[in-house]
Amino acid sequence: MGFHAYESPYDWGRIAAYKTTAKAAPGGMVDLSVGSPADPVPDSVRQALADAADAPNAYGYPATAGTADLRRAIDEWFRDQRGVDLKSVNAGVTPTVGSKEAVALMASLLHLGPGDVVVQPRVSYPTYEIGTQLAGASVLKVDDVADVESWANVPNVKAVWVNSPCNPTGAVISADWLADIVAAARRIGAVVLSDECYALMDWRSGASCAPCALNAQVCEGSASNVLVLYSLSKQSNMAGYRTAFIAGDYQLVGEMAEYRKQIGQIIPGPVQAAMAAGLRDADAVRAQRQRYAARLRMLVEALRSHGYDASMPQGALYVWVKALSGDCWADMAALAELGIVASPGEFYGAPEHLRFSATATDEAIADACARLTR
Repeated sequence: MGFHAYESPYDWGRIAAYKTTAKAAPGGMVDLSVGSPADPVPDSVRQALADAADAPNAYGYPATAGTADLRRAIDEWFRDQRGVDLKSVNAGVTPTVGSKEAVALMASLLHLGPGDVVVQPRVSYPTYEIGTQLAGASVLKVDDVADVESWANVPNVKAVWVNSPCNPTGAVISADWLADIVAAARRIGAVVLSDECYALMDWRSGASCAPCALNAQVCEGSASNVLVLYSLSKQSNMAGYRTAFIAGDYQLVGEMAEYRKQIGQIIPGPVQAAMAAGLRDADAVRAQRQRYAARLRMLVEALRSHGYDASMPQGALYVWVKALSGDCWADMAALAELGIVASPGEFYGAPEHLRFSATATDEAIADACARLTR
C-alpha cells in the first residue's frame, strides 16, 4: 500500500492570520472554527481508563480487533442506540484510532487505486477526498449522493461516501434515500461508506438518531457492501482518546482488521476499556446532547441578529451559513475584528459559506453571541 500525492485546501494554518486579529480584539478570541470538544470527559470513562491502567491489555499488547468487552459494548450500542442487530445482518466490527484515520485509509484498505472512482458529496468533510487521492483513485463529487442517477452509471465506481448527519451542512438523509443508495451501489458492485459520526446529534423534531445504513430495512437484512463509521469524539468528549470503529460487511471488516494489525493501527488497551464505558454511558451522552442543542439554538439566534440566514441544522454540531459578503474569507476578516473565528467554507468545497461550531464552552458561545448581537 503506497500513498499517492494529494491536494486539498484543508489547512488550518490558513486561518492563523485571522486568529491573530481575533486575539487582539476586545475580550480576546472566541474560536468557533475547529469542532474540538471542550466539555469534560464523563466520569465513567475516566474511571474505566484508570481501572485498566495495569490490566493485561495494558502491560501486554492490546487486541487489534478489540477486547471481548469492547466488542460487546459496540453490539449493545448499535442495538440500544441505533436499533440495529449487527449479528442479524452479519456485520463485523473493528476499532479504529479515531475516525479520521479510518476515513483517510478507507480507499487504500479497500485496495482501490488508479482507474477506480470514489463518489462523495461536493460539500463534505475534506478527508474523504484526501483518502481517495492517497490511494491513487479518482474523486467524483456530486451535489447529492442520494441522487443515484448522478453516479450509478459512471464507469468504475467502487465506493460511495455518505455522511449523515453531514459535516458541515447538518443535512440528514432519510432511511428511504439511504436504502436507495445502498441498493444502487450494490447493483454496480460498489461499497457504501456511511460516515455516521454525528448520528446521535439529530435535531429533527421527534428524532433521537439519524437513520443507519446497517438498519435491516435499509440494507435489506445484509451488511454486504456496507461499512459504517462511528466515533466517540463528540458524543463523549473523547477526541483525544482516539476512539472510533468500523462496522459492516463481515469479510471487508475482517480483511481491514488484518491489515490494521500489521501496520500497528491499534487502540491502546486502557483506552479500549474507556471506549466501552463511553458507549454504555447513555446518560452522559444525553446530557452532552442537551448542551449542544442549547448552544446551537443560541448561535442560530445570534447569527440571525447579525444578518446571517441561519437555521437550526437537521443534525451534527455546526451552523452552516452563506457568507454575508458572498466570500468566506471576507467574512472571516470581518468576524475576526469582533474576535470571532469561524471555519471557512472553502475547506468543505463551498467558498461562499461559513461553518460555526457549537463545540466551544457555554461561556465562549455566550460571549460570541453577545458580540454578534451588539
